[in-house]
Amino acid sequence: FAVPGAFTPTCTDDHLPGFLVHHDALKAKGVELIACVAVNDHFVMAAWSKASQAGNFVQMLADGNGDLARALGLELDLRAIGLGIRSKRYAMILDDGVVTYLGVESAPGVTASGAAAVLAAL
Repeated sequence: FAVPGAFTPTCTDDHLPGFLVHHDALKAKGVELIACVAVNDHFVMAAWSKASQAGNFVQMLADGNGDLARALGLELDLRAIGLGIRSKRYAMILDDGVVTYLGVESAPGVTASGAAAVLAAL
């Protein structure tokens, strides 16, 4: 799953915690790896992992330049509020490199990209 930014309110209070709470259920459905990507550097992602105690459950991935977000066409322009170019909030299920689910949020909040939506799509 991807978030606009580590340590931001919705990402920290709603999005990441859902994947921590539902970690065991996701694994029971055959999920091999739960990863969170954000347009932040690896130092920020490591600090967020430690602060959220996600280390044993969610692998944090840094998309420092936004290259992945841009390649997927999921970049989000937040320059107007001083956050630069980020990633849209989404969740993706990959099966042997094939995208079988892509839930992109079209409004603020966590619905299509949340752990419950991912569980339902498995």
